[in-house]
Amino acid sequence: QVQLVESGGGLVRAGGSLRLSCAISGRTGVVNDIGWYRQAAGKQRELVATISSTDKLNYAEWVKGRFTVSRDNAKNTVDLQMNSLKPEDTAVYYCYLQQALSGRWNDVWGRGTQVTVSS
Repeated sequence: QVQLVESGGGLVRAGGSLRLSCAISGRTGVVNDIGWYRQAAGKQRELVATISSTDKLNYAEWVKGRFTVSRDNAKNTVDLQMNSLKPEDTAVYYCYLQQALSGRWNDVWGRGTQVTVSS
């Protein structure tokens, strides 16, 4: 069973930076997308950034130029470097992986890490 464990969240002032990391363990098999989503209080979970199986990067429009998603296959991690953080970036950030399982795509989520940006 695949497990995703996030780390690196915390409290930062507006304009600051944080780096989130997701450790991937277990047998992933064929992976489609991997990356990050977030959910702010009272809002739906939304895409932040993902990497496809062909290494295509996909960013939400509002993060371009501020966040960078990367994958280290040797370490089995996927990271999210977040710069120029804004108070509206405050949310729980979730690591995400989509794997092929029994002929269908299966979504796997981490438990999330809180990011709080103060003004």
